[in-house]
Amino acid sequence: MNPIRCRGVLFDLDGVLVDSTPAVARVWAGWAREHGFRDPDEIVRIAHGRPSIMTIRELLPHADHEAENHEVERREIADTDGVIPLPGAMELLQTLPLESWAIVTSCTRPLAGVRIAAAGLPKPKHLVTATDVLHGKPNPEPYLKGAELLGLAAAECVVMEDAPAGIRAGKTAGARVVALRTTAADAELLDAGADWIVDDCSGLSFDFNGADKTFQFLRRRTK
Repeated sequence: MNPIRCRGVLFDLDGVLVDSTPAVARVWAGWAREHGFRDPDEIVRIAHGRPSIMTIRELLPHADHEAENHEVERREIADTDGVIPLPGAMELLQTLPLESWAIVTSCTRPLAGVRIAAAGLPKPKHLVTATDVLHGKPNPEPYLKGAELLGLAAAECVVMEDAPAGIRAGKTAGARVVALRTTAADAELLDAGADWIVDDCSGLSFDFNGADKTFQFLRRRTK
């Protein structure tokens, strides 16, 4: 990875900054079993990286989608056991000026707030959730809105993602995308359009230039 100049960073939440995998798996696997799905693990995979209601509409086309979505959200808000920051996430956020980054997540606003607090992450100045958009990932609307909150074009931003749906959203918005190997295999990340792949945030650093409010996105050297 060569240094990347950008003016803003748009972070996905789950799988990028926060490890909520055990909680997500528990909630969605339980939901899948209750509804008679034979492979709960596959339902967990389908649900990752996009708004819950999209998954519910796809899997249960004739259900009361709003009621099902509220129940899934209730369970996810209640289950914070094991929700922790991912490696390097805290350090990376603490090096960035608060006005230069946003969290763009498929969580609802209440759920995002619970997970950010549970992981002990800095409270973001700019937050885009499923509550704030009409069309969730892989639609580009969330990342376009995130860039707008920073006062930037998406092309001036780097998106940090772990899910193919989010990568596609970032690329369609016009941003460059760094993918993390926290959820999907490299082949899936590349197929979705990732420009670069790293293990997690611990492999990255930012060199901020206050004079022109830009910074370089760097891969840290490993021993």
